[in-house]
Order: sequence, then structure tokens, then C-alpha cells
Amino acid sequence: MTQLSLETIRNCFEGVVPAVLATCDPAGVPNVSMVSQVHFVDREHVALSYQFFNKTRRNLLETRFASISVVDPESVTDYRIDMEFVETQSQGPLFEMMKAKLAGIASHSGMDGVFRLLGTDIFRVISVHVASGPALTPQLSPCNLLSAVRRSWTELGESGDLDTLFDRTLDCLRRHFDIEHAMILMREGRSDRLYTVASTGYLRSGIGSEIALGDGVIGVAAREGVPIRIGHMTTEYSYGATLRDQASDHGLLPQAVTDIPYPGLRASESQIALPIVTGGRVAGVLFAESALPMRFRYDDEDALALVAARVGERMGAGLDAVAAQRRQPRAGIATEQTIQVRHYGADNSVFVDHDYLIKGVAGAILWKLAQEHVRTGRIEFTNRELRLDRTLRLPEFSENLEARLVLLKRRLDERACPIRIEKAGRGKLRLCVGGRLTLEDVPVNAADTTA
Repeated sequence: MTQLSLETIRNCFEGVVPAVLATCDPAGVPNVSMVSQVHFVDREHVALSYQFFNKTRRNLLETRFASISVVDPESVTDYRIDMEFVETQSQGPLFEMMKAKLAGIASHSGMDGVFRLLGTDIFRVISVHVASGPALTPQLSPCNLLSAVRRSWTELGESGDLDTLFDRTLDCLRRHFDIEHAMILMREGRSDRLYTVASTGYLRSGIGSEIALGDGVIGVAAREGVPIRIGHMTTEYSYGATLRDQASDHGLLPQAVTDIPYPGLRASESQIALPIVTGGRVAGVLFAESALPMRFRYDDEDALALVAARVGERMGAGLDAVAAQRRQPRAGIATEQTIQVRHYGADNSVFVDHDYLIKGVAGAILWKLAQEHVRTGRIEFTNRELRLDRTLRLPEFSENLEARLVLLKRRLDERACPIRIEKAGRGKLRLCVGGRLTLEDVPVNAADTTA
């Protein structure tokens, strides 16, 4: 048998072919069991899902040694890994990552708990050998990942504002990585929500749609600050998602009027979510998916993690301070049209001419601009005055203001709203109103004062 390194067989850990774990008790009596998941930790360690194998568990605690058989799904080569048990983790990023994969979490399902993961067993790898089958063949990627990262890194570095950065990121994924379906979501400050600010490849953009922290691969990636990748969705997920869609179509599930439809694929087989970190905090998530199984491998995860890191670095560079007045602003439209704007104080949701537009911090910003415009006639505002306005309850880290403005601008444009916001110079914005605003403020009820 030929000895190999752990890194050369990462393809075996995608979970397409179940792994077989062999242990012995102190008397030498063997026991064999199937393992749901084997996870590559680093060049010297792997992690196994610990669920319910009592005999295997007892042997590991008593002897500390085991062997596992893993199969490359493409070359059908069988590898044997000899290893030593180190510890069990029942919380933390690695546990949450394997829990997400085990359950086959999908971003738009809201379904979890299909399987119960008791912990992740960490092993130190002693040796890796070819047990049977053909020699290992190199995996061919649809693109040169190193070259893709290099070109994307350069192009993202030339972005002058967040609006451009988001668009350019998704464009790089499409042109350099051959990724057709992707989106960027930002976290709502310190809250438990993320909202979509940019997407590509979908029938609907989903700008403003929300995902809860910890919900699906996107929510778990944001909560734990680690990449989450699933190469093949589980049967339980597909069945559960179908039932959920049917129930929603028949009006059996409640849906708020302020819900913006999520743009994810209905038949997603591969998903990857990578946290976007700025200033030591998870500010958002870069998400991609595909209808093809095993579209994203370990090498794709490594490459896309660098792209997400570049986005976070550029966000932290204060892009709004870069000259953004390259586009000529449109003049305001003076018409006799009456535009009704209704604001609900409970969640800062805003309706324009009876149609829902946006809520949250972005809604609070639009309501402030509209009030100032009606009261004083102002059309130009500065980012600084918005950032200092305590009534908006902005998060402590300032880059979220620019992200809210991007979301608001794109939502207004997408809805063909008679209200627009656009750049008016360095750190400035202009409110363009195609008529006369009439405002209606629905205050927070006494029972909603904690909302």
C-alpha cells in the first residue's frame, strides 16, 4: 500500500459515499459501523460525526484508536486512514458546521433538526493508505482558482463605493469562478437578521429579503463566523421543502405583508456560505449555490474565502469616503403627482402608495429623509448627519450605514418607486422625489414599546 497525505484525498470527505469506521474493544473484538460525516480539519486531523453508535463510542473511549475507510466518488479509490481519538466537541464553529451539513440545511427551507448531532469526534491521523482501486486522479476544476482569486482581488480593490463593490463581487464570481447563482447578505447590526443587498442569476433579485441568524447555511455561517459548504442536499430536506412550499401555496403558513420573497434556487444541490468579516465582526455573508451536486469542493471553499475576506477588507476601508460623484445626478422631477408614504413605528416599515417597500434601519432612514423634505424642502443630506442621528439607532460600526443606503437605493430602483436616492458627492446623497409627498406616521402601540 502507498502512503499518502491527508490533503490529497479531501475529495473523499464530500459525503457522497458513506465512510466505514472500524474499532476494537480492549480484548481485540472488532466492531464496524457507518459514519454519516468525515470532515477535513487540517493536514493532521479529521472530525467524525458522533450520533448514536454506543459500541463504537465505548471502544473509542477505552482504546483511543480506530481505522476508517473512505472512498473517492470519482476514482472509486478506497483509502484507509489509521487514527487516534483526541477529544469530542459539542459546541463551537466546527460542531455547528458539521451539524449544518449533517442536517442538509438549505437557506430557504427553515427546516432543521432532521438529525441530532451529539458531538464531533476529533482524531489525529497516523497514516493514509490506498486500500484498493485505481490510482488517484487529479480533480479538474472548471476554472483556475488561483488565477480567479488573483483577478478578483485586483478588481475588487478598484471599487470606490459599496454599491460598486457588491456588483463587482458577483460579477467576479460569474466571470472568474463560473458561478451563476450568488448573493450578498449583510447583518442587521447586532440583531439576529441578515438582509439581501445584491444577487445574480435568479428570476427575482430578492433585494431586502431576510434570513435569521442561525437559519440555513447562511445563518449558521454568520452566527459562527465560519464557511459552511454542502455538496449534496439530503432527501429529508427536499421532502420537507416541498411540503413547506405546498402549505405556503395553500395559505396554511402565515406570511407577513412585509416579507420579501427569498431568491434561492428551488432545486439547489450544492451550497456554500462564507462570512464577510470587517473589524473583527461578521458583517455579512457571501453565498453561492448550484443545481449540480458537489459543485463546491474544498479548494473552492479556500478560494472563495479569500474573495469574502477581500470584500470585508474593502468594506472596512471606508469606501464611501472615496470620490463617488462619477455619475451625474438626475434632476428632481416636479410634477403634481401625490406620493403617499406611510410609516409604522413598530418595525420602521415603510409603504409607498400602499405598497410595502422596506423596514428596519433602511426604513427609518427613508422616513427621516421624507420628513425633512416635507418640513424644509431639503433634498441633499450627508452620511455624517445620518450616522449621528440617534433616532435611527444605527449599529456601532459605521460601515453598516453605507450598506443600508445601498439596500434602500436598490429597493427603490427595483420597485420603480417615484422616490429615489442617489450620490450627490463625497459622503452625500440626494433625495429625488417625483411628486408631492404626503406622510402618515402610525406610532408604536403601547403593547409594542419593546419592539
